[in-house]
Amino acid sequence: MRAVVVNGTGGPGALVSTGRDVPVPGPGEVLLDVAAIGVNYHDVYERSGLYPRPVPFVPGLECAGVVRALGPGVEGLAVGDLVVTMEVSAPGAYAQQVVAPAERVVAVPAGVSAEQAAGVFLQGLAVHYLTRDSHPVQAGETALVHAAAGGVGLLLTQVLRLLGARVIGTVSNAAKEEAVRKAGAQEVIRYTEVDFVAEVARLTEGRGVDVVFDGVGVATFDGSVASLRTGGTLALYGQPSGVVPPLDMSPGTRGSIRLIRPTLPDFITTREELVARAQEVFSWVHTDGVTVPIGATYPLAEAATAHADLEERRSIGKLLLIP
Repeated sequence: MRAVVVNGTGGPGALVSTGRDVPVPGPGEVLLDVAAIGVNYHDVYERSGLYPRPVPFVPGLECAGVVRALGPGVEGLAVGDLVVTMEVSAPGAYAQQVVAPAERVVAVPAGVSAEQAAGVFLQGLAVHYLTRDSHPVQAGETALVHAAAGGVGLLLTQVLRLLGARVIGTVSNAAKEEAVRKAGAQEVIRYTEVDFVAEVARLTEGRGVDVVFDGVGVATFDGSVASLRTGGTLALYGQPSGVVPPLDMSPGTRGSIRLIRPTLPDFITTREELVARAQEVFSWVHTDGVTVPIGATYPLAEAATAHADLEERRSIGKLLLIP
């Protein structure tokens, strides 16, 4: 089979297509013929060395595919089932065949394609905990969504509108603004042209927003805090622009606000949690009309191009690799 391997960490050029043996599922595992692979910042962090791993390794977490074989003791799945996972045992998601723990594999419902499943799974689970747990969104609230034209941002915008919230999105250019407005945002701020803090203040008549969903990090963090209303919530769920430094929380410096730094694994600790959240995510797509924001697809061998597009912020929506 073909796979993409990192022999030494570095830039996108560190991703090299090579041949590998087909992995064999062990007890409690399944072998998948991969149909679509989700490209995520986690993959970039591994490739660059920010998240250290022994080399060589095959990167990637998220993929959808068809069950090819079952390891001993696997129940509830059958050969031929279309499934999705964000936990791969071997070799890594950037491959034509992968082995995954059956407990972390979820069946894809009829009406949802492999590309849709790989495009919505990880980001959809993130949107689910952000809007259900980090800040249970109420109809009538106003939310500020940074990087609103990204994979999470476009999903988050649609789900916030589904829940009855007003959405203010931030983007860098006109093409991304168009995509975010199409996703349902009532207001879009091009942060490259105006101060987003001042614009949020204008749009909320000085009140501030109820919640900020910040998946950017240090570049937006101070402005995110400044954009909150008294008693508002800042959910910091990503940091591609850099790690947020220690925060001065002395009385009077920040106001009465709530800060949370959630991570997805804490919200899917059991199979029951994983399946329940995934089912609602798929329901958004199959029943509620949420569009999976697939921005581009690339052949597996062109993973380096996908990484470069993601890092250089040339992409809109979710990027997929197709084996």
